[in-house]
Amino acid sequence: MARPVVLGGRLGDVILETRGLTKEFRGFTAVQGVDLKVRRGTIHALIGPNGAGKTTTLNAILGLTSYQGELRVLGRDPWIERDLLMRDVCFIADVAVLPRWIRVSQALDYVAGVHPRFDRAKAEGFLGKTTIKHNSKVRELSKGMVAQLHLALVMAIDARLLVLDEPTLGLDILYRKQFYDSLLNDYFDRTRTILVTTHQVEEIQDVLTDLMFINRGRIVLNCTMEEIETRYAELMALPEKAAAARALKPIHERQTLGRSILLFDGVERQRLAGLGDVRTPSITDLFVAVMGNQSGAA
Repeated sequence: MARPVVLGGRLGDVILETRGLTKEFRGFTAVQGVDLKVRRGTIHALIGPNGAGKTTTLNAILGLTSYQGELRVLGRDPWIERDLLMRDVCFIADVAVLPRWIRVSQALDYVAGVHPRFDRAKAEGFLGKTTIKHNSKVRELSKGMVAQLHLALVMAIDARLLVLDEPTLGLDILYRKQFYDSLLNDYFDRTRTILVTTHQVEEIQDVLTDLMFINRGRIVLNCTMEEIETRYAELMALPEKAAAARALKPIHERQTLGRSILLFDGVERQRLAGLGDVRTPSITDLFVAVMGNQSGAA
């Protein structure tokens, strides 16, 4: 899957912005002063450990929970104007909420009846690429098929923002790949925007345009994928060069097969070139490094 490219290198209008977004539950602060900005035509990932505040942030964006601070989605306050907002926003949660008794054909009928921007022919086209039968009930489908059905229903709605909260949780690798292939090839078109949370970061690395890490309710990293490629570097140091590499102050180090792997922030690659093999770190390795530093600072 090739990473989406913003035409001319220019980003679209801001469609989601928070300033000091905060949410407390009975004395526990789940989200603390989150500032973020999402532009049209991008694919953002919000990644963090369990309990970091991901779902709470999404719930605020979707108008499912009250909040403190400033939040605007497509120019609207989600808590006050949720009914209007949901005409332009779609959502897939980690557990598909389709009724188990409903047939596929009935699900199509229902969405066609309640959503003015649902294109039934488009949904039929998406389902035609699967083995799902129209007369099947949801309870007769595998979890992967339910995800495919849910995605077909959502992709057929002409929404400006799609929010995904662990959309492939529990699916096998084949269905996960099919899910993201469909999302990128059949839905995303540079006018729509996608915001996704997932623990399976390695599967979406090549899809993303922007990346955010959240920990203990705070955003601890927020940058584009292009910035990651220029800002961060990972070095597999030659044994005799490991000490010299450490002198350049890596933000993280680990050992693999007797070799030192060091991750650097803001160190020019030419300074590292003579010390071993240099590459761009994976999202997973960057996540471990950033979260490790956060833990150490606590």
